[in-house]
Amino acid sequence: MRGKRNFHLLSQPEVIIIPMIDIMLFLLVFFMVSTIYMVHLNTLPVNLPAAQAARSETKPTVVSVTVNKAGHVFYDMDAKPTAGISERVKKTLAEKPETIFVIRGDRDTNYADITSVLDSLKAAGARHVSLAAESGKR
Repeated sequence: MRGKRNFHLLSQPEVIIIPMIDIMLFLLVFFMVSTIYMVHLNTLPVNLPAAQAARSETKPTVVSVTVNKAGHVFYDMDAKPTAGISERVKKTLAEKPETIFVIRGDRDTNYADITSVLDSLKAAGARHVSLAAESGKR
């Protein structure tokens, strides 16, 4: 006669998580160190000469021009509406010619208000103008 197996005495399999955490931390440190090493590999140490006409590698200035639904125009971070932005745009472009202007119009703004701001920017000499929009929302 066959012997009966007692399934209640068999232990349940266990997941030992501590060694897995150790391996994950080791991999994290390994990739962090190797990334730092690769960044240093891609740059050659060179003593650059000084020049008066050298361009500095700075990010271009971004100026936001906001038009609310009442049609008021706000230049950059001003709290008060700006009457004529052409003078301020010319002043900004005289200081930093590569300034980027972003028109932020309210969804309910009249299209003519946005067009007049765009015309004012172009008349003042702005070359880099874009319109801001939220992604994914309708």
